[in-house]
Parts: sequence; C-alpha cells; structure tokens
Amino acid sequence: MRNHCTIIYRVLSFCALYGGAFFLTLSVPALAAPGDLADVSSFNRLLDEPPEKLMQYSVTIANRNPEPIEQSAAAVYVLTQDEITRSGATSIPEALRLVPGMDVARVDAHTWAISSRGFNDVFANKLLVMIDGRTVYTPLFSGVFWDVQDTLMEDVDHIEVVRGPGATQWGANAVNGVINVVTKSATNTVGLLVSGGGGTEERDFGSVRYGLKLTDGVYMKAYAKWFDRDSSVFANDADSFDEWSMIRGGFRIDATKGNNNDFTLQGDAYSGQENEIYTIPTAAPPFAGFAKSIDNVAGANLLGRWNHDFGGDSHLTVQSYWDRTVRNNPVLSETRDTGDIDAQHTFKIGDRNELTWGAGFRSTHRDITRNSLNVTVLPDDKSHDLYSAFMQDQISITHDFKAILGTKFEHNDFTGFEIQPSARGEYSVRTNQTIWASVSRAVRTPSEAENDIRLNVAGIPPGAATIHGNPNMLAEALIAYEIGYRVTPIERLNLDLTAFYNSYTRLRSQDPFAPPFQTIAGNGLTGESYGGEAAVSVEAVPNVWRLRGGYSFLRMQIHRDSTGDQRTELMYEGSSPENQFFVHSSLDLPLNLKFDTTLRYVDRLRAVGIPSYVEVDARLAWQASKDLEVAVVGQNLIHDHHAEFAPTFIGTEQAEVERGVFGKLTFRY
Repeated sequence: MRNHCTIIYRVLSFCALYGGAFFLTLSVPALAAPGDLADVSSFNRLLDEPPEKLMQYSVTIANRNPEPIEQSAAAVYVLTQDEITRSGATSIPEALRLVPGMDVARVDAHTWAISSRGFNDVFANKLLVMIDGRTVYTPLFSGVFWDVQDTLMEDVDHIEVVRGPGATQWGANAVNGVINVVTKSATNTVGLLVSGGGGTEERDFGSVRYGLKLTDGVYMKAYAKWFDRDSSVFANDADSFDEWSMIRGGFRIDATKGNNNDFTLQGDAYSGQENEIYTIPTAAPPFAGFAKSIDNVAGANLLGRWNHDFGGDSHLTVQSYWDRTVRNNPVLSETRDTGDIDAQHTFKIGDRNELTWGAGFRSTHRDITRNSLNVTVLPDDKSHDLYSAFMQDQISITHDFKAILGTKFEHNDFTGFEIQPSARGEYSVRTNQTIWASVSRAVRTPSEAENDIRLNVAGIPPGAATIHGNPNMLAEALIAYEIGYRVTPIERLNLDLTAFYNSYTRLRSQDPFAPPFQTIAGNGLTGESYGGEAAVSVEAVPNVWRLRGGYSFLRMQIHRDSTGDQRTELMYEGSSPENQFFVHSSLDLPLNLKFDTTLRYVDRLRAVGIPSYVEVDARLAWQASKDLEVAVVGQNLIHDHHAEFAPTFIGTEQAEVERGVFGKLTFRY
C-alpha cells in the first residue's frame, strides 16, 4: 500500500509543479470550449464569477451587518466553500492556510498554532474565533483548542476573516483578528450527501448528511462524521505517538415564518481520543520523565437564533447558546460550561445614519477534575461573568464616503470595566477603487491560567522553577492604525492591499518572583508591530483557470522594563514568520476534470528554531456523474516531513508534518 501511495504522491508532485503550466501552454483553445466544461452550478460554484463579482460577496464580520467586501472598512477576506473543497483541506485550520496574512502552523498531528499579525503560539490569545456566531475561545488561556473546532467540511458555506482588531463589534480578545465559520442553512442542504476515503495520513474518514423539508418554510438537516488520522514523526523518522480519532454529529433546523421572522436551532456533539507524549516534572532526580497518554476530548453545544424584520431598514437579532467542553489528560483535566445571550438591533435615522446597538451576557464555569505536579489551577471550581454593550453609527457623509464610529463596553471579573472604541472611514474613489482607514483600541483580558496557575518546569526540582499566576494582572491593550486599498485595474483582476501599525502596552511577561528561578505573570512588556498584506485574484482564462495569491510581511519590536523578561521578549519577536506567501491555481479541464495546486512559503521562526520551508499541495478531481465526484489529494508533497512549530509552555515532544496522499469519494443525491 505504501509503495502505491509513494507513486501517487510523486505523480501529483510532478503535476503540481509542471503539469499546469505545460497543459495551459498547449491547450488554452481547447480548454475554452464551453461544451467541454462540467456543469457543477448545483454545487454553489463561485469560481465561475470574475474577481470583481466576488468582491461584492456579502459579509457580516466587519461591522455586524451584511455588506459587500469592497465596501468594508477593514482587512476582510472570505474563503468560499468552493475554494475549501478544491484545496483538499480536511479541517478548518488547514483551510485557513489559504487566507492571506494568517499564520497557520501544525505542531503535531492534532495541535495547531494559529494567529494573525504576530504572537503565534499553541496558546495564542489574540484571535477571536466563532462558528456561526458562537464564540469558541476558552477563558482557560484566552485561546482556541483547534483540535475540537470542526464540522462537516461540505457544510461550511464560507469562512469570514478580519485581520486586525474587531473589538468594537465582538469584544475582548478580538485583538489581532476575528474568524467566523459560517455553515450552510438547512434550506440549502436538502437531499443526501455521503463522502469517505482514506490514505497515508488521513487513514480513513467518512461522513453522511441528510436534509429534508419538514413543512412549508421549515427545513432540517442532520450529519455525522468520523476520522482516524495517523501520527506524525520525529526528526529521525520515528513515530511520534500522536495519532487521533474523532466522531461528531449534529443537526440544524431553519424556519421562516412570514416575511418578518427567521428561526435557527442547531447543535453538535463530539468525542475523540488523542495520543500524546508529555515531558513532566518528577519529585526525584532527574526531575523529568516521559508519559505516554491517550487523551480524551468531548463536548456538545446548542444554539438558537431569531431574526425579526420590523420593516423600514430596522431588524433585530437575538442569539443564545450553551457550550460544554471536556478535556482529560495527565497534565490538566477540565470540564467547562458556557452560556451566552446576545441581542442586536439595527435601524436607520434619516437618510445618512445607520445605528446598530446591542448587549450581551456570558457566564462560564470551570471544574478542574485533575491537577498535576506539572500544572495546577486553583481553585478547582470557579465561574466568571461578562457583561457587554456596544453602539455603532455608520454615517453616509457623501454618496462615496462613509464613516463608522463605535465602541464596546465590557465588564469582566478580571479587570473590571473596559472600553474599546474605533473610528473607520471608507471612500469609493470610483466603481473599481476603494480606500479605507481605521484607528481602533482593543484589549485582551487576562485568562484564568494567568490568574490561577502554578506551572512547574521539568528538569528542575519541583517548586524551584515555577511560573505563578497573578490575580492582579491587567488587560493587554492595543492601539491599531490601518489603511487599505482595493482595486480592479482591469477586468477579472482584483488586488487588495493593507498596511498596519500596532502599538501594544501591558503585554504579558514573566517577572521575577523569588530566587533563583521562580517567576510570576505580569505586564512588563510593550511593543510595536508593523507590516502589510496583499491578496490578488485573477481569472487568467474565463471559466477555466483562476489564480489566487497572498503575501504578508510582519516586523515586531518588543521592549521590556527594568525587571527584564528576555525569554518572552524573544518569543514574541520570533514566533511568527516575517514573510509568507501562497499561490493557488484552479484549472477546469476537459472530461470533467478539476486540477488544483497550492504553493506555500513560510519564513523561519527564530524563537522556536524552525527553518523556513516551501510546500506544495495538489488535488485532482473527476466529476464522474452529476452525483458522484472522485478526488485524489496530495499534501506537503515536497518534503518527506518538516517542522512547522514547537511546543512551548506544556512539555510535549516536537513532531514534524509528513507528506500525505488520500483518495475521496463524494456522492450527492
């Protein structure tokens, strides 16, 4: 089996590097023949639209109200279902590699470090992530457990991404970016979908979804999926014991009553196992040991949403959800319940002002079911509440110029009252050019770990080298300045440019606590970051060949006070790539074939000792019939294996991502 897979990935690699250009050179006239193209309009293909049409795609993430991307005063990017499918991505983190400016690094088979505009880490804490408006970051460390953020990938309608602060709209922790994964309505998923396959790294996987019309205006769908993924390897080719498996299921009901009311009720549940090797402190010399563990993760959520149209450009949205997560491992085990309710009202005042205001309440409760010599979080049982309100006014100053002024008010149990204002402006130079600029304030509130943790370092007698939490931690603060330019210089070519300058104060540090090696969490660092991002999309041959690309540049400068925390300073400065880019090519070929390749470059990471790398992914799909698609996907085709990141606070073994190939069948009826 492995020999056959080796042959397949070599063929895919050759095709990815040379086949596309060679075929295009010889066959552009044939490719352009309309009669040879597969009719896949039923699969919601946005690829057929020229880039200037895609810029009119409506998003809500930038100001909480639908607006075209081209009119958004923020660094917004939308990843469509078609782009996700054609990339061959099997998870949300893998799909985010196709977003310009996103830093996605795989630590091992089931762990990622993902951020925007710096500060990347397994425990990155400045990126707010939502799935259908449900916030999925954990207050435990103010970040995201990416291994359990999943859904049926065919159900993802699109992924909206804002690079830069979104705190005025979404609150604390929306500091360097906001992501919202939007799934398809049950109205658009009537019928049966079955998919499955397997390969070298994606050993086996399968999913099924069925949607139906219950009654007039009421639709329902239900899905189930599972996967079993192989472990990655160490640098010496040895197995790294980090394979994992997961089963997940869910449902969604969408109902429309009259012309004024829409209702949504949806929920998910999952359970899985993840293998891991931990480096843990011990009470006896050499004060360090290795523990192989099969970690258990599980969870469930339930969300309800009501949209009401009052008429006259006035509408109300009320949303509430409950979320439970369970994680069991030898280092720290936790069960967490979160409840949230949020209301938003938008209406117009005269012809120039569109006012949006709202309020929300969130309560989260943790139950630490296991502490360890490595990590202790006390007290075991604790709850936190968050109260919020916001107001935003979109002012049409002229037909071509609008200003957006707003602020978010929050009260949390860590730092009390926080205010996060922003001012944005957008000017349409002409129909094909837009300039926007903004200045924003955002805060990152301390996490429960930063308040309550006791972390012993392996290799040193327990208690001698310990990181302590600090209940007096302050919120990290950001003042961000951004400017952007979008232009369609010629038909079927779109360019989106953004530049930013960020000023951070009260960044988290490790301050001296007691000699010789003990430290306490503090706010002893400040810093600046600046850079830019570029996204380009061009339809080289209409309805046949599409090219998309992205480039980002980032420079960070961190400063420490007199107490000195050089380790964290160097980590902040060197944990994200200064340069990275990708190019994605999509070809529609004769005989109902689709061929996609992605070339990725990521700069070195000085802080964690990761060299720069280049990788290629490829996907070849055949639309065998109206209902059946057959695809072969190759991932990381250039290297046998390569490192992308390294563990930081929690001692796990550094693994490397392997080359992989898998096949997939998708049946729709």
